[in-house]
Amino acid sequence: MASKMLSFKVRVEVWLKEGLVDAEGKTVEEALNDLGYRVSSSRVGKVYEFVIKAGDEEEAKRLVNEMCTRLLANPVKDKFIYEVKKIGVQ
Repeated sequence: MASKMLSFKVRVEVWLKEGLVDAEGKTVEEALNDLGYRVSSSRVGKVYEFVIKAGDEEEAKRLVNEMCTRLLANPVKDKFIYEVKKIGVQ
């Protein structure tokens, strides 16, 4: 008897590591200030949302961590955080 696969909604945020220059964030900050808004410390990141199938939450988290280190984030310059929520059984 095959075990049922669970579906998990995943949200991954990828940000430049602290201490690295966020050129895109700086550009956004300058543009907003040019428009009359007073902002500082702007940072630009990426957000990925998707559904993954796995046997349990531990496996889902392991797979998401693997996806982040292999494709979604560059471990040399990026940090990432993720959230995994069970949404159903298939």
